Amino acid sequence: MFGLVYTALLTGANAALAAGPDILSMRAGDMKKLMVHETPQATSDAAFILADDEETGSLSDYRGKYLLVNFWATWCAPCRKEMPQLNALQKEFGGDYFEVLTIATGRNSPAGITKFFEEAGIDSLPRHQDPKQALASQMGVFGLPITVLIDPEGREIARLRGDAEWDSDSAKEIVKALIASQTEE
Repeated sequence: MFGLVYTALLTGANAALAAGPDILSMRAGDMKKLMVHETPQATSDAAFILADDEETGSLSDYRGKYLLVNFWATWCAPCRKEMPQLNALQKEFGGDYFEVLTIATGRNSPAGITKFFEEAGIDSLPRHQDPKQALASQMGVFGLPITVLIDPEGREIARLRGDAEWDSDSAKEIVKALIASQTEE
């Protein structure tokens, strides 16, 4: 009997370690809208256009670090409002263990994106595009903005619908915990 209990406890502990830090308890303010999945979910490997190129990339190109993938559009007022906050988050935490990835989905002209980034002082985020919404539709993105948190193995661990204060203490605490879980390994 003791062996079964021990095995169950060990299995549960391993599952908790594999899932990363407990970010549920860190959610406050707008971050309460961050829906954390009990089990990580598969993501799409659909291609998107890399900023300023005709080349394409995919989410799998970013494996090995936590990703905060923000689907947005130039015409979306809440998207535009949160973009400077996402830029600040990338400036503070972007690196080997974490990255903010912005993907303009649907009709967004490259010139319009560039103009908005310049006017808003966005200098640390990519101008990637998903013009035919291949990635967005495969990721279940309907309505904007949608932000998806992806673990280093490329699985979705959380999702936030609508805009949020990405420069809030709660958002920063979550990102710090994710980075810490990577550096402890």
